[in-house]
Amino acid sequence: MTPEVVHAIEDLISLAPLHNRHNLRGYYAIAKLMPHARHVAVFDTTFHHTLPPKSFLYGLPYAYNTRDKIRRYGFHGISHHYVSQRVGPAAKVITCHLGNGASVCAVDHGRSVDSSMGFAPLGRPRPQHPPRAARRGGCQRP
Repeated sequence: MTPEVVHAIEDLISLAPLHNRHNLRGYYAIAKLMPHARHVAVFDTTFHHTLPPKSFLYGLPYAYNTRDKIRRYGFHGISHHYVSQRVGPAAKVITCHLGNGASVCAVDHGRSVDSSMGFAPLGRPRPQHPPRAARRGGCQRP
């Protein structure tokens, strides 16, 4: 983690307030204890960087995407990537993450092509969805 990466994560706290702020606290603490160790950041949205526009754009004015960064980000990517690789990198598969949240992901030859998780994992409360540790909500899908 370089100072530039840390600063970028700090700037993006508003996009992931339940994750970035707390993960940075852990990083600051361990960086003081082990300043010479190599530190890395892993983001579970990275797997979904391959989403095509038809999957990540909402039916909103395009400026909301370019200016305000409102788009489908996808979550639980570490889990979806792992499961899809266990099935086989050449497979077309729907993976399910059921844990401290829930989501599904369409994977085509190791690439995320659609995700049930949108801009934020907070959906309107729906009793048929599993409870979550810090918030309640359904998988968003317009």
